[in-house]
Amino acid sequence: MGLFDRLKQGLFKTKKSLIENVERLVSGRTVDDSLLDEFEELLIMADVGPQAAESITQSLKAKVREQKIRNEKDLKAAFKEEVKKILIAGHKVMCAGEKPYVILTVGVNGAGKTTTIGKLARRFTDHGFTVTLAAGDTFRAAAIEQLEIWADRAGAQIVKHRSGADPAAVAFDAVASAKSKNIDVVIIDTAGRLHTKTNLMEELKKIKRVISKEKPSAPHEVLLVVDATSGQNAINQAKIFNEAVGVTGIALTKLDGTAKGGIILAINKELNIPVKLIGVGEAVEDLQDFDPDEFVEALFGQ
Repeated sequence: MGLFDRLKQGLFKTKKSLIENVERLVSGRTVDDSLLDEFEELLIMADVGPQAAESITQSLKAKVREQKIRNEKDLKAAFKEEVKKILIAGHKVMCAGEKPYVILTVGVNGAGKTTTIGKLARRFTDHGFTVTLAAGDTFRAAAIEQLEIWADRAGAQIVKHRSGADPAAVAFDAVASAKSKNIDVVIIDTAGRLHTKTNLMEELKKIKRVISKEKPSAPHEVLLVVDATSGQNAINQAKIFNEAVGVTGIALTKLDGTAKGGIILAINKELNIPVKLIGVGEAVEDLQDFDPDEFVEALFGQ
């Protein structure tokens, strides 16, 4: 199965929730403001988010008034274009420029952070890059063990301290080690216990400060890993992490297990942060670069 087919399969539930419900709503009906008000409610229920839903609907209403939309076929085509307009194309998560290229990964526990790091590490090593993983989630011993397994699978090195150690010290040592060994990429895991929000955010700020002392241009990417099944909670998480450490991109996991893939639109519209990676299955190759055009074609296609 090719990557595009994997994407289509991964978006199956979102397509049913969003596109097929829209088709049922508009089937055989006159396209007018009343219909588009119902359309807006449907978008919100599909986790597109109120801002994106309103923006799309207002634009469609204007096109109806201008007689650019006359029937349901026109409406679907216009809806597709509005979705494309909202989606942000971010730069890929790739090893570029100076070495080591440092990726700081953040996100709440259970979002799939460690798995995403492992898959990303494997992608880099498959392309011939050397990788060091930093076991910065020292709060959970299981997190360190899980990262060790992924390091072994990916053929990456790992820097770890004992459970309960200072995460910033782990990050510092990983970057320093990578510099001395001329390693291409460093990916740093971090804790995600959001119920102790203030402590966690201060810890993440410290990690970022310490990294930049060892390498002033780092981190080159602050990647927030978000579980798509969390819906609107993903927006709240993104706001909190962005305020603390300045998120540069989002990895949206578990899209294959949810009908809430519309959350990509909400993230782009409300936060203006690009979704850079999407998880559409369990396999390593199911962590894909987010391509807005491919996403739209997979969502709206047959």
